Amino acid sequence: MSLRQRQNHARPGSGGNPYGRGGGDGDDLPYNIIPIHNVLAEHPSLRFPEVRAAMAGLRTVGELRKPPFVQWRDGMDLLDWLGAFFGFQRDNVRNQREHLVLLLANAQMRLQPPPDNIDALDPGVVRRLRRKILHNYTSWCAYLGRSSNVWVSDAHRGRRSVGDEPRRDLLYTALYLLIWGEAANLRFVPECLCYIFHHMAMELNRILEDYIDDATGRPALPAISGENAFLLRVVTPIYNTIKGEVDASRNGTAPHSAWRNYDDINEYFWSRRCFDRLGWPLDLSKNFFATPPKKDRVGKTGFVEQRSFWNLFRSFDRLWIMLILFLQAATLVAWEGNTYPWQGLQSRDVQVRTLTIFITWAGLRFLQSMLDAGTQYSLVSRETPLLGVRMILKSVVAAAWTIIFGVLYARIWDQKNRDRRWSPAANSRLVTFLEVAGVFILPEVLALVLFIVPWVRNFLEKTNWRILYVLTWWFQSRTFVGRGLREGVVDNLKYALFWVAVLAVKFTFSYFLQIKPMVAPTKIILKLNNIQYEWHEFFTRTNRFAVVLLWLPVVLIYLMDIQIWYSIFSSIVGALVGLFSHIGEIRNVQQLRLRFQFFASAMQFNLMPEEQLFKERGTLKSKFHDAILRLKLRYGLGRPYKKIESNQVEATRFALIWNEIIEAFREEDIVSDREVELLELPPNGWGIRVIRWPCFLLCNELLLALGQVKELQASDKTHWQKICKSEYRRCAVIEAYDSVKYLLLTIVRPRTEEHQIVTNLFFGFDDAIRVGKFTEEYQLQVLAMVHSTLIALVNQLLKPKKDTGKMVNTLQTLYEIAHRDFPKRKKTIEELKQLGWVPSRPNPTGLLFENAVQLPGEDDLNFYKQVRRLQTIVTSRDSMNDVPKNLEARRRIAFFTNSLFMNMPRAPQVEKMLAFSVLTPYYSEEVLYSREQLRTENEDGISILFYLQKIYDDEWENFTERMRREGMTDDDELWGERLRDLRLWSSHRGQTLTRTVRGMMYYYRALKMLAFLDSASEMDIREGSRELASLGSSMRSEDGAGNSNRSLPSRNLSRASSGVGLLFKGHEYGTALMKFTYVVACQIYGSQKARKDSHAEEILYLMKNNEALRVAYVDEVPRGDAVEYYSVLVKYDQQLQREVEIYRVRLPGPLKLGEGKPENQNHAIIFTRGDAVQTIDMNQDNYFEEALKMRNLLEEYLHYYGIRKPTILGVREHVFTGSVSSLAWFMSAQETSFVTLGQRVLANPLKVRMHYGHPDVFDRLWFLGRGGISKASRVINISEDIFAGFNCTLRGGNVTHHEYIQVGKGRDVGLNQISMFEAKVASGNGEQVLSRDVYRLGHRLDFFRMLSFFYTTVGFFFNTMMVILTVYAFVWGRIYMALSGLEEAFKRSSQTSSNRALGSILNQQFIIQLGLFTALPMIVENSLEQGFLPAIWDFITMQLQLASVFYTFSMGTRTHYFGRTILHGGAKYRATGRGFVVQHKSFAENYRLYARSHFIKAIELGVILTVYASYSPLAKDTFVYIIMTISSWFLVVSWVMAPFAFNPSGFDWLKTVYDFEDFMNWIWYRGGVFTKSEQSWETWWYEEQDHLRTTGLWGKLLEIILDLRFFFFQYGIVYQLKISNGSTSIAVYLLSWICVVVAVGIFVIMGYARDRYAAKDHIYYRAVQSFVIIIMILVIIILLKFTNFEIIDLFTSLLAFIPSGWGLILIAQVIRPFVQSTVVWYTVVSVARLYDILFGIVVMAPVALLSWLPGFQSMQTRILFNEAFSRGLQISRIVTGKKSTY
Repeated sequence: MSLRQRQNHARPGSGGNPYGRGGGDGDDLPYNIIPIHNVLAEHPSLRFPEVRAAMAGLRTVGELRKPPFVQWRDGMDLLDWLGAFFGFQRDNVRNQREHLVLLLANAQMRLQPPPDNIDALDPGVVRRLRRKILHNYTSWCAYLGRSSNVWVSDAHRGRRSVGDEPRRDLLYTALYLLIWGEAANLRFVPECLCYIFHHMAMELNRILEDYIDDATGRPALPAISGENAFLLRVVTPIYNTIKGEVDASRNGTAPHSAWRNYDDINEYFWSRRCFDRLGWPLDLSKNFFATPPKKDRVGKTGFVEQRSFWNLFRSFDRLWIMLILFLQAATLVAWEGNTYPWQGLQSRDVQVRTLTIFITWAGLRFLQSMLDAGTQYSLVSRETPLLGVRMILKSVVAAAWTIIFGVLYARIWDQKNRDRRWSPAANSRLVTFLEVAGVFILPEVLALVLFIVPWVRNFLEKTNWRILYVLTWWFQSRTFVGRGLREGVVDNLKYALFWVAVLAVKFTFSYFLQIKPMVAPTKIILKLNNIQYEWHEFFTRTNRFAVVLLWLPVVLIYLMDIQIWYSIFSSIVGALVGLFSHIGEIRNVQQLRLRFQFFASAMQFNLMPEEQLFKERGTLKSKFHDAILRLKLRYGLGRPYKKIESNQVEATRFALIWNEIIEAFREEDIVSDREVELLELPPNGWGIRVIRWPCFLLCNELLLALGQVKELQASDKTHWQKICKSEYRRCAVIEAYDSVKYLLLTIVRPRTEEHQIVTNLFFGFDDAIRVGKFTEEYQLQVLAMVHSTLIALVNQLLKPKKDTGKMVNTLQTLYEIAHRDFPKRKKTIEELKQLGWVPSRPNPTGLLFENAVQLPGEDDLNFYKQVRRLQTIVTSRDSMNDVPKNLEARRRIAFFTNSLFMNMPRAPQVEKMLAFSVLTPYYSEEVLYSREQLRTENEDGISILFYLQKIYDDEWENFTERMRREGMTDDDELWGERLRDLRLWSSHRGQTLTRTVRGMMYYYRALKMLAFLDSASEMDIREGSRELASLGSSMRSEDGAGNSNRSLPSRNLSRASSGVGLLFKGHEYGTALMKFTYVVACQIYGSQKARKDSHAEEILYLMKNNEALRVAYVDEVPRGDAVEYYSVLVKYDQQLQREVEIYRVRLPGPLKLGEGKPENQNHAIIFTRGDAVQTIDMNQDNYFEEALKMRNLLEEYLHYYGIRKPTILGVREHVFTGSVSSLAWFMSAQETSFVTLGQRVLANPLKVRMHYGHPDVFDRLWFLGRGGISKASRVINISEDIFAGFNCTLRGGNVTHHEYIQVGKGRDVGLNQISMFEAKVASGNGEQVLSRDVYRLGHRLDFFRMLSFFYTTVGFFFNTMMVILTVYAFVWGRIYMALSGLEEAFKRSSQTSSNRALGSILNQQFIIQLGLFTALPMIVENSLEQGFLPAIWDFITMQLQLASVFYTFSMGTRTHYFGRTILHGGAKYRATGRGFVVQHKSFAENYRLYARSHFIKAIELGVILTVYASYSPLAKDTFVYIIMTISSWFLVVSWVMAPFAFNPSGFDWLKTVYDFEDFMNWIWYRGGVFTKSEQSWETWWYEEQDHLRTTGLWGKLLEIILDLRFFFFQYGIVYQLKISNGSTSIAVYLLSWICVVVAVGIFVIMGYARDRYAAKDHIYYRAVQSFVIIIMILVIIILLKFTNFEIIDLFTSLLAFIPSGWGLILIAQVIRPFVQSTVVWYTVVSVARLYDILFGIVVMAPVALLSWLPGFQSMQTRILFNEAFSRGLQISRIVTGKKSTY
């Protein structure tokens, strides 16, 4: 045992000295992890020499000048010294002291080989830590051309001793940490912190170098000092500036260009002007600190976020230029009509026409330059004149190129036309054009060269030489981030090949199946003459417009179908990468059986550290050695990895780990007690000579061996060779023999003649086996009789009431068989006596064994457990492939075992692993389900508990079994003394904080166990294994009938008292706490405590039961009129038995300036520890077996992936909510393919994996100085997680993905929840389009990585929108053709049918719409992990459960919110709830949520398709109409019906009736000032227009232009009315507006009459109604008599005028500020209400029909929920009021 572990240590508690150690604050100051203030405390961590060395290193204040005005005490250290000089807060100093000690101690622990003096701090450790933490500062200084103020370089060593260097390193590191620890919101502006550190480090240098202040003649002092001076004079002024800007943003609704966000503040420090403008100490009079509405303030810096779709072109211009140029070139070549493009290119005319792409290219560059100038002009100021110059020059040059190319191109044709051939002069002009084009593309050629040699590009970008700035000034703005992003040559090659293949297939497909088929129809349409138009034509040559409409859907699909090809290729590549990573090799129990014998070696190889004392790690030789061993292990090659025998310590160590995993399964109730016995590895006992494999592996093996013996006549050797072919059969035979031998010798009383006979019999058997003559001496056929008799004996032993008489008879039978039937040669009585097989004298008392049976007592639980195991081995006849029964348990075992055969770094010892923290932001979500929540029933009588019992029925049985074992006698106790257990069981199946905390605390439990195994001796492990075996039996005892016969107290969450924890020596706790801490950022925990919220009590309960858990919250303390804000860290003190406050760091103001979640993370991150931090959301879970691999994962930070080490380790997720409902399954399947295959491909080979969310592991020290683990600017960073990945990539980080470890994740399970989540994500992507991060990545990444980045982030949402726009473009184009008469003309032209040309386009669009490009990765990933046939079956099942309806509906959600956010803004956080969806959602609620995003759009498409069916000559052919419109109708039906198909009881007739009544009440409820949208239609209607209030002028104009489409119906249809009599005069359309005016007039008159007369003079109101009706009837009669008007025109005109009215309402909403104060607005609101009633009825009609039809409701329930719940629901309805409440 090592020096660190030779003593037993007590478990950590609280108590000790204050931080000052000499400060006299008392010895009871609480501490976080290590009681640094009290060196003499009994704490395991203080026994580590590295901790003592770090503490001693910080105490080396020595001869440093002491701070004035502060009483200096002995024991104060360097952090106290810095705190006193610079005015840092006391608790900030205490917090960072522990932080720094842990960083130093952990780093020193990892030194290999260990330092000579382990009690002294190694200078190299300090230097490396300082370099890493200050790396960003060093880069910033170099970028700005400033000398670093970190004076530890060789140039300064002459002035002081080398021994002073570690102290300097410590001082600089501590100073930065203290600045960071108190910076609050300024942590989001990392270069601002660099600026602050730069000046404070200079002041530190002045103190260290004993400078004299020129002004005072005294030793130099910092410019800022005194109590809390840093907070008040440095942090607060900058914080107030940010707060002023945020306040000016009007809660994020103001345009982004009108106020500065975090990035703008930060990028101000990217130029040297910050030094001149701000000075030190900060000059608050400067315009940097001015906030709106002051005019002379500093404006946007670096980038201006403008709301426009043009941002997609600006950010990804290279992509769009490529697509546009190919489309142009391909169309020009295809126009010739040749079969293949190279045939067309043989013509010189075609070649020259193709050169027009250069004119287009130059024009697109001009467009880009104009967009840059138009969006970024506000960046130009007196301080940045060169920016304006560059904008103007770029536009001028681009325009010049366009003109030059245009002129040169015209000259070519001019010469050719004059010469009437391609003369030398014409060719000469062509050569001139090509030479100019060569100059034009020179930058692209240079970029290609630099792509091939990426290190040159990286060097040029990272080097801060002025000459390079000048050379690159033209191409891009100089920014601190986004430099040197190129990857290595190998990575370049991989992702370049991927994209070359994708683009080759895409362009081939586009040419032959999209562009070429359109050419012939286009030519014919253009040649058509004498078209008979059915309406008034404003322009001639409208054939061209028809061609545009024909091509529009084709072009839209052409622009987006790279997304489809990317999906296909990424699925293929992802599958290949997964195969080579060995994913899915073990999928089920059968495959596990094949590998289990190598499993122990795999666990030893991967999870147990190798002895590294004299070994070099990381060398080529060691890597090759590991690779060979891994290969042997994976395929069972070589003796060391073939099998492990029970006498090896590895087997015992393996058994300890495996049994602890199974124990964790049992605690989670996913296996039963019986399954635990079948799965666990019992320790060696009963004299068994082989490893005792789990029972589920040995089942049926003994019977197979007996069958072999029965059939085969052979020698001992042959029999044994055949048995040994199966490792499990060999072990089963030997274990059964040894167990029977031990059993008989145990139950037969010792020192009796019978005991001696049994001993002699076995001696005879053993002797025959030893000499190899067993088959010669014994009849093997008799073994079947022996077997059946043994089964009877074992069964009798396990009965609750044991019948000794029967047992004696069985033993006698067994004895008779053994000595009479078994031997081949009958022995005489003398021979038997000689062998000792019969009694030496006759038994006068009666039968043999009658008085010799002595059974162990009932309290000998271990004995009966072994008997049960023997019973399983001798009786099992099946293969036990269904053990464990629970699917989740099977999946976890399969994944864990499979992962150990995958490639992962070797595990270091726990002491030498990288330390890490887990951080979870929490606001007010569920912590623990309450009794009321579990019992409250919905209108169907379904409670959450009932729901969980049906969904997790086997887990409920296991839970009740565990409760009975632990002493529960009556089920009613679950609502009494066992209520806490019931609440925990339920909460662990929901998305609660309790579940997350339990999962994350598995890290602590795993680290303690691994720390024990690292240091335990062979004897410790052997003895411990036996102790645990006996203890495990006592904790899980049951008799043969499964009844409990022992009562044990309920165990707490920490589980410290069971399992391997009982063997701990004490040091494990200290080791684990030094390596792991869990911080939950419960932002409002303080206010929850103050108002006695139950959430606070439950959080306290979690802290009480999890000693490594810390809670950080923001405390608001009133001080007079003001409020002070503090970041507070608390824990539960196990000794004091109460919550104690550890640190309290004051904040400059309210925490939330930006988005809430990143601000919450940011305030708590100062309390995290270690080298890494894992970001975990509150809807996640973890597993004990996965926690064992965390130290392997952290080793990835030491390996290069490409040319960089990782900075974010991506971790695989398992979505655990898939079983809740079919919707949850769809979401889970989609999410699973995204977080596995999708992320796998992004990381390798594409190298663009970002941090899309959790549970990624961040290099904490790398991010500490680079802005943290998320961005927080209001609205623009609403998807805060993804920006951490953008920031990481832009700053030169590397994001990897690792699939040998997984974390659980919950997803939304109801349609409304899912839709709100997708709305949030789509809105977030809409904001990303505007952001500087996306713009910079689009320009700074190389071309192929840019493609990967686009199509996996904002491009996915843009292309989803393009699919929907394709549907719109297609149906609007068709209706235009039908109503105008063009379609009739095309039909008459026998030469063409444009339908065939559109065939491939519509098929593509339908494939996307069905969600197939989402499904393909899903199928591939499922095939990889589950097998091909199960994957296909799952896919078919999904389709039967309406998955395509769901995916189509989701596309509508994404399109609506993505498009609306880019146009108008309005992105906001949407709380989804994450609860169980067993409650019926009312029609009114669904209408509120989906009316604008789905219902109205679906009705619009439905009306168009109906009109088209009525007036299209092609639609007369029903088959053609169906083929052309089926995908559009599918979209309409999906958008209308999905909210009801996926709504519990969605087709219940009574509920439908109640829903309609509720809907009408909501529509007509007037409400008041404080009425919510859930109560009143009018409030909701106004809320739906919020985005129009905040949008800009361009947004409003575009909205009006889009709304004009509704007037087209009227224009097209009025000419089709009979009353128009075939006239195409414009007067027909203008007269039709009279109807609109009359309709509005009638509505106004009726409304006026109702308001005036309805209440008092009702007769007048009725008179007005009658008068209006009579007039209308008279008008209709007159029209019928004197015109061609027919009654059908009334219904047809509704299709014309209703859309026009809707268009007028939409336009009125846009211009609301102008009309709201007029009388018109009241009419607008009233008409809008009628429209929503109409839409509601249209949507409700099919729902009501399906509700009325029998059978639909039960079918819907079966589709929506899994079978168990559906069955339970039906039963509950039958026996309502009689079902059990538990």
